[in-house]
Amino acid sequence: MQEISDRPSNAIRDIFGRDKVLIGMIHCPAFPGAPRYRGAAMDTIYDACMRDAEACVEGGLHGLIIENHGDVPFSKPEDIGPETTGFMSVVTDRIARAAGIPLGVNVLANAPIPAFAIAMAGGAKFIRVNQWANAYVANEGFMEGRAAEAMRYRSLLRAEHIKVFADSHVKHGSHAIVADRSIQELTRDLAFFDADGVIATGQRTGNSATMEEIEEIGAATHLPLLVGSGVNKDNIVDILSRTNGVIVASSLKHGGVWWNPVDVERVRAFRAAAEPGLEG
Repeated sequence: MQEISDRPSNAIRDIFGRDKVLIGMIHCPAFPGAPRYRGAAMDTIYDACMRDAEACVEGGLHGLIIENHGDVPFSKPEDIGPETTGFMSVVTDRIARAAGIPLGVNVLANAPIPAFAIAMAGGAKFIRVNQWANAYVANEGFMEGRAAEAMRYRSLLRAEHIKVFADSHVKHGSHAIVADRSIQELTRDLAFFDADGVIATGQRTGNSATMEEIEEIGAATHLPLLVGSGVNKDNIVDILSRTNGVIVASSLKHGGVWWNPVDVERVRAFRAAAEPGLEG
């Protein structure tokens, strides 16, 4: 396969010091300014995030992603206020100081510029971007790839050390706009626009990508490949045999529901189930 980026990359090894990783999600509660915020004190919100982070670390995960998942319904990038960047920077800094494992940032919906600012302020090593190149129709409406402006902003910050993990054929959306282009072509576009890693997802939060789609995306890129949805202790070894790691959330929560707190016993069980796949 011809590479279409001139930057050889192994962002997983660079960030984590290993070839296969388990990354947990910190789904932050609603921040002030979001519709579901009900007046909770900021320390209450920060403490909830810290407890989830502590459970993920105690259970043996290798990294975390901080995400404003409580801010439903999500704003489009141009409508995200500076308060979101401020609150998430505090959360990221507090977890970074306590956790001792690499952190990433994802600002919903599809907002890499605030994510770079938060990562720079809070000491995160990477950001996740759901639509890095091309375009699709999301829950929030028409969503364009924002690689060009985001990479210029990263240069402005002198934040080249902060890596970009980008979704291919991202969940929660329709891809009819680019239906005349294959998943392989869309995946290759991520490397062409200087992403450092690729993420395969299912149709929505909690749904896994099929093994066929994981293999199709993996065959189209020289970049590290993660699966970012629907991962659990039953499919983790199979997924790790095809990828460089996973981003896991719902299956680690009490009751397997994304808005519940992280259950440290579920994390431990997941880590134990993953162990054979991490050795490969």
